[in-house]
Amino acid sequence: MATGILDIPLILRYARKLLTNDRWDDVMAHPLSGANIGTLGAVIGRSGLPSHVGSGAAIGLAALGRWPFSTAEKLAMESRLPLMDNMPPPVFILGHWRSGTTHLYNIMCQSRAWGFVPPVATGLPWDLFGLARVFNPLLERALPKHRYIDNIPVKPDSPQEDEIAIANMSEVSFYHGIYFPKAFAENVRRGLFFDGCSTADIRGWQRQFTYFLRKLYLHQGKRPLLIKNPVYTGRFEMLREMFPNAKFIHIHRNPYEVFLSMRNFYKKLLKEFALQSYDHVDIDEAIFEVYERMMKDYEQVAASVPPEQLVELRYEELDAAPLETVEKVYAALGLPGFDTSRGDFEAYLSSIKSFKKNSFAYSDEVAVKVENRLGYFLEKWGYDRPGTNNKEGTQHGETAA
Repeated sequence: MATGILDIPLILRYARKLLTNDRWDDVMAHPLSGANIGTLGAVIGRSGLPSHVGSGAAIGLAALGRWPFSTAEKLAMESRLPLMDNMPPPVFILGHWRSGTTHLYNIMCQSRAWGFVPPVATGLPWDLFGLARVFNPLLERALPKHRYIDNIPVKPDSPQEDEIAIANMSEVSFYHGIYFPKAFAENVRRGLFFDGCSTADIRGWQRQFTYFLRKLYLHQGKRPLLIKNPVYTGRFEMLREMFPNAKFIHIHRNPYEVFLSMRNFYKKLLKEFALQSYDHVDIDEAIFEVYERMMKDYEQVAASVPPEQLVELRYEELDAAPLETVEKVYAALGLPGFDTSRGDFEAYLSSIKSFKKNSFAYSDEVAVKVENRLGYFLEKWGYDRPGTNNKEGTQHGETAA
C-alpha cells in the first residue's frame, strides 16, 4: 500500500476473517489503536501490512470508528488550546532507555506542581477531551499491573513517556520500529534521527508534538510540563531550538547494565506489540548503533548548554540517595517547590522500598561486546565492569529505568 490512505475494503476483509477464522483472544488492546487513519496509512505504506490479522483489524477499525469523534475534538479544541509561547517552558528528562529516566520521572511527578503524561493521553491523544473521558474507566481496567519491561506498577495516574502518544499522531516515531519490524531499521532510524525524512516530515512531527503538548498542558490544569522521553536525547539540538528556555535533566548509567537491560526491553516489547515477524532483527546491533549515535549527538549539543538549563546525573547517585539527588536537580535548575513537595517525594520513595528489581545473567562475552563498542563512554563516565565476571555470568539487578 503506497497511497497514504488506509484501505477500508482491506480492513473489512480483516474483520470478516477475524470473525470467521481467528480466535478472539488474539485481539489485544494494542497501543496503536489510538492512532489516526493518516498515521496508519503512512506507516503501513512504508512498512507493509500487519501479519497479525486480528490485531491489525482491531487497530484499523478503532481508527475508523474514532475518526469522526477525533475530528470533532480537533475542531472544537483548537481555539481553546493555548499557544506554545503562552505556556511555561517544559522541563525534559533525557537519557538512553534503561538509564533511570523513569525512576526520576516517577519521583518528580509526585509533586503536584508538574503536569505530566498520564496513561490515557498515551492511548488516546486525539481524543483526550472527548472519547477518553467516556472510555477512561475501561482503559483503567485494561492497564497492566506493571510495565512489560520491568516490575514497575502501572496506575491510572502513573507518568508515561510521550513517545507512545506521538506514535499515534505521527508516522515518525521510534515505536513504529517495534510495531512494524519488517522495516525495523528504517523505522528506528527515521523515528530517532529523522533519517530519510523530508523537511515536510520533520515539520509534521513538530506540529503534532506541539499540538500534543498544548492539549496536555490544558488537560493537566495548566501546570508546567515535565516530559520524559529517551528519544529526545538524540534530538537535543532540535528541542533547544524549539524551546530555547526549556530546562533539561540528563541521567546516564553503566553501559554494561544498559546493554543487558535493553536486550530485555526489545525482546519483551517485540513479543508483545510487533504486528509483523521480527526474527531478522539483530537486537544487539540495534542497541549499539542507537546508543553510540544518540549519546554522541547529545554530547555535542550539551557542551554549549548553560549550566542553569542542564543538569547531568549518574543513575547510581539517584539509586543510592534519591531524595538528595532530586534536591540537587531542583537547586541546579532553579526549580521552585522542592520543600513543599518533600513529603510527597518521601512518601513515594517509602512505598517502593519493597520493589523487586529485574536481574540478568552477566558474562565476560557481554563485557567484551560492550567494551568494543561503547568503550568511549565507559572511559568518559568512569564505569567499570560491574561485579565479578565469569563464564556462567553474575546476576545484576536493575530498578525502574
